[in-house]
Formats: sequence, C-alpha cells, structure tokens
Amino acid sequence: MSEGVRLDKWLWAARFFKTRTLATEAVEGGRVHVNGVRVKPAKDVKPGDRVEVTMAETRWELIVRDLAEKRGPATVARTLYEETEASQRARAERAEARRVQAEPADDIRGRPTKRDRRSLDRFRHS
Repeated sequence: MSEGVRLDKWLWAARFFKTRTLATEAVEGGRVHVNGVRVKPAKDVKPGDRVEVTMAETRWELIVRDLAEKRGPATVARTLYEETEASQRARAERAEARRVQAEPADDIRGRPTKRDRRSLDRFRHS
C-alpha cells in the first residue's frame, strides 16, 4: 500500500461515516481536522496522524494506526485508529450528562383540561 490514503476513504473504512459522500461532506464542512488543520477530502492520512472528527455533539480525537482503502468488518475498522484518553473521558462525561438530564417532554401530560384551556385563553387575551 502507498504511504497514505485519502482522508474521506479512511473515515469511511474506519466506519465513522456510512458513505464516502457523507465523509466528504463532513471534511468539506470543516468537521474533520488532521493534525489540527482543516483539510480537503483528498488529503492523505498516514499512520501517526492525529484526526479530530466532530458529529453533532460528539467529538473524537483519534490517532491513525493503520490504513485501509476498503470498508471491512467493524472489528477490523476498530484497529485502524486509537482514541485518545482525553477524548474517551470527554465522551463518557457528555454521555453521563445526557443520561441524568431531565427529559423535556416529561412535563407534557397530554391534552389540556377544560380548566387549563380556559386559563390559557384568559392569559392570551389579557
């Protein structure tokens, strides 16, 4: 294999994105950085490079360990990178915060009663 693989191919092979198109859009959108620099999808990544991937509220800091041009099983994809300790800790803390956060829909109890509706009408028209 050559000394590098296109970033969008590597992200797809490492199973961070379902399609290469999604990986390309993420890189072009600035949600992927290599060695702290915003790059283009055709940038070659090499073992030892540091890749930062941001999707929604989730952020991964990875170190490239191996290269792949083809998408394989998840067990193989997991060997392509190593997540940093700081990244693992931060993701675990965010997951715990989401878990203990109150569900916004818990306060909603269905349709308002006649009394609730009249109270709302008085509030709106006053």
